[in-house]
Parts: sequence; C-alpha cells; structure tokens
Amino acid sequence: MLKNYCQIEKSTWEGRIDSEDDFDGFRWHQWIKILNLNDKDLKPFQGRLGFAFLGFQCDKGVQLNKGRVGAAKGPTSIRKELTNLPCQFSQDILLFDAGNISCKNSTLEEAQDSLSEAVQRILDLNLFPILLGGGHEIAFGHYKGILKHLQKNNKDKNIGIINFDAHFDLRPYPEGGTSGTMFRQIADLANINNINYSYFCIGIQKYGNTVSLFKTADKLGVEYILAKDIARTDYYPIIEKLDDFIKTQDHIYVTICSDVFSSAFAPGVSAPQPLGLDPEKVLIFLKYILRSKKTISFDIAEVSPRFDQDDTTANLASVIIFSVIHTLAQIY
Repeated sequence: MLKNYCQIEKSTWEGRIDSEDDFDGFRWHQWIKILNLNDKDLKPFQGRLGFAFLGFQCDKGVQLNKGRVGAAKGPTSIRKELTNLPCQFSQDILLFDAGNISCKNSTLEEAQDSLSEAVQRILDLNLFPILLGGGHEIAFGHYKGILKHLQKNNKDKNIGIINFDAHFDLRPYPEGGTSGTMFRQIADLANINNINYSYFCIGIQKYGNTVSLFKTADKLGVEYILAKDIARTDYYPIIEKLDDFIKTQDHIYVTICSDVFSSAFAPGVSAPQPLGLDPEKVLIFLKYILRSKKTISFDIAEVSPRFDQDDTTANLASVIIFSVIHTLAQIY
C-alpha cells in the first residue's frame, strides 16, 4: 500500500456543463476518471493515450530552503483551473486523476519515496504522469519513480532532464534535501546507479544563483540557457541546443518550476521573478520537446495559492498542462 497517499474525491472535478451528451461540448471535469493507485486489481491502460494527474501536497522542501511556503495547496488550485478546460481531443484520449501524495505527518524523504512509488505505478499502468506541485522538491521523487519503472521493466535508463527554472537547484545537502538540492541529489543517484546524468536547465537567472552553483553546473556537465539570452535571441539557436540534447537521450523528463516565469504571469510562487520568461516562449520550446516523442513524464511545481492574485499562476499552469495534453494527443 502506498503511504502518504489519498484518492481524490470525484466532487473535486465539478464545473460548467455545456452539453451532457455531445463530446464536442465536454469539459475535462466530465471526462475525468478517478484512479485509486492502491487498487491491486488495476490493469495497464490498453487505449491510445491516457494521462494521470497526481498531486504532491508538500512544500517542506521550500520551507527548508527558506522560501515562501504555500505550494502544498497548489494541486487543489491547479485542479480547480483544469476542470473547465475543453476536451479538444478525440474520445480515445482518456484523463485520470490518481489522487495526491502528502507530506503530512512524514519527513520530506518519506514523501518523496511515496511519490516515486506512485509515479512508478502510473508508468507501469501505461499512463503518462502529469504531476501537480507542490514545491519543486517534487523533482527528486518524480525522477526516482521514472528510474524505478525503467529498471523494473528492463528499459533503457538514459533519462534526460529538461528543467524550466530560474535556479539550478544544485546545492549540497549535508543536512538533507530541500527544494534547492534535487538535481544534485539526482546526479548522485545517477552515479550510484552507473547511468548518465543529463541535465538541461532553461531560464537561469544570474542574480538567482551563486558563482559556486555555476561552477557546480559546469563540473557536472549541466547545459543551461540564461533567461536574458532567451529574451534577446532568436528561437533557433536554443532549438538547436535542445535538439542536440534530446537526440542523445532515451527518455526525457520535463519539469517546470513556475518561478521561471515573469511575476507578471506567475505571482503565486515561492521565489517571484520580475525578469522571468514569457510563457508563450516557454510553450514554443515545450511543444518542440514533446514532439520528439521521447517525453516520459511531466510536472509543474511551485504554484502557491496564498500569493496567487486572481489564481493567475494556477491558471497559467492549467494552460501549460492543456498544451502538453493537446500536443501529445496530436502526435500519438
């Protein structure tokens, strides 16, 4: 049985109804199916393409990182914005809600371990995981779950991480992990498992990372693009760099920290960025990555409702998730 796990209530998914029998008029809340990951009788999905939402109700990593807490309520806020999205895909594309992993009454490490087991189960069910954060410490548990799935099924384990983020999150962790250490932890995990560590970070802010972190990134072979370079250059040089990275990977794990965006678009985050990225540019790169057909899983983190005026950040997260599903539905 999964620890720290709670199945979602169907009442979570309620919204506007334009039609009760015409699929062309359906919204996501009318199409979602509830999934209990603790149900031992679950069978792998046999259809064309299925997506499973999983919430990570935890921001202990943000607290340990001395950031603004509140992202633990992010999954609830994001789901609220997802409910009324239109079903602009065919009926052989299915949506599932696989519930939440919480860090209540547990350590951060225990919550991340539970998350990894939940991600593995979703992948074993032949579903595409879409994780809703939660602090960006979601990334360590998410990656571990992907790796466990690949190891269990004897698949190629070359996982490329593409992170849209203002920060490297490569800090040392002598006293345990935080929301600023995940990709250092993943590097160590990859080393233990004798697999490649491939990390590409897009949107890095110079004022948000120490010289030591830039040196650590260089030492670990991390590829990155500064936010200022995205604002000032054409798309093509960045697309070329992405292409070179993607073609050397067996699988791509995409993670978005909402603080990569300008605070004009994403005020409800742990570390707001006045000079962050424009979401439309991020969507161009994200869709390009998805069209490689190598993306195995996706998450979006650091949506913090307590700072989110008019649910702006949660709404942006929902639009990004819509784009992920719509893009993948077009290519599979």
